[in-house]
Amino acid sequence: MERTKEFAREHGYVETLFGRRVHVPAISSKIPGHRGGAERQAINAPIQGTAADIIRRAMVRMPDALASANLRAKMLLQVHDELIFEAPDAETDRVCEIASAVMAKASLPAVALSVPLEVDARAAQNWDEAH
Repeated sequence: MERTKEFAREHGYVETLFGRRVHVPAISSKIPGHRGGAERQAINAPIQGTAADIIRRAMVRMPDALASANLRAKMLLQVHDELIFEAPDAETDRVCEIASAVMAKASLPAVALSVPLEVDARAAQNWDEAH
């Protein structure tokens, strides 16, 4: 964490694992509250930003994966680290399988993670029931 804060102080930004920069201009603020907030942002941004990059990569790949499997399912929505689909009942198992595979490998080939991504896919009549 200290290394990340120091990097942000020196460069004015931090990076996700994919190289996307998140600027942290208040990291050198003379106002302690502003500086503290910027330090927390500098620590959090690479983690949350990398998660956002991964889900975005999965979202880009999902329509082609569904089409290649000749499925009528449609991706409707993203909620944090979740993707929500609408699919005929007969397709739910296959959609869960494809979505899990795409999401688990979303970082590749750009970034090979040292820990595998764990994906949980569920089917229900609505988002609330899926939880």
